[in-house]
Amino acid sequence: MSDRSEVLFLGGRSGVGKSSVAVELHVQLSDAGVRHCVIEGDNLDLAHPPPWEHRLAERNLAAMWANYRDLGYRRMIYTNTVSVRYVAELTAAMGDDPRVTAVLLTSSDATARERLARREIGTALQRHVERSDAAARALDASAAPSVHRIPTDGRTVSELAAEVLALTGWHRYHRGMPHY
Repeated sequence: MSDRSEVLFLGGRSGVGKSSVAVELHVQLSDAGVRHCVIEGDNLDLAHPPPWEHRLAERNLAAMWANYRDLGYRRMIYTNTVSVRYVAELTAAMGDDPRVTAVLLTSSDATARERLARREIGTALQRHVERSDAAARALDASAAPSVHRIPTDGRTVSELAAEVLALTGWHRYHRGMPHY
C-alpha cells in the first residue's frame, strides 16, 4: 500500500445511522485486520457557545490525524452530519492529500423520527426532529454529485456497512494481505 491516506466521510441527518454504520465498519474492518481509526466529528467542536468561527473542528481533526499518522494509520472513518459538504476543508485539515470517499446516508422523515425517538429521552426530541428534517433537505440540495447517496430505510447496519465498505475498496485488505 502507498503512504497516501484514505478517508471515508459519512454524513447525513440526525437519526440516519451515521454512528451505527461507523461502529459496524469498525467491527468489520477490525475483524479483517484492516488498520483504521474512527473519528466522530460532532465531538470535535461540541461547545457552547459554538466555536465555528475559530475552525475548531478542523484544528482538532488536524491534531488527531497527525497523532494517528505518527502511529502508522492511513485510513480514517469520519462521521459528521455535514461532513460531505466540507470535504475540501476537512481534507485540507488532514494535511496529506487523502483519497476521499464521501457518503451521504439518507432516510425518510418517518424513519429518522422513529430512530430519534428511541435515543432522545429528554425535552430535546422535537428540536432534534426539526433540525434533522431541515438538515436532510439542505444536505440533499448541497452535497456534490460525487457524493454517494445511500438510503438506510429498512436496511440493517451490517448491510449498510458492507455497501459503504465496497465503495472504499478497503475490503481488499483482508486477512493474508497487507494490513497497513
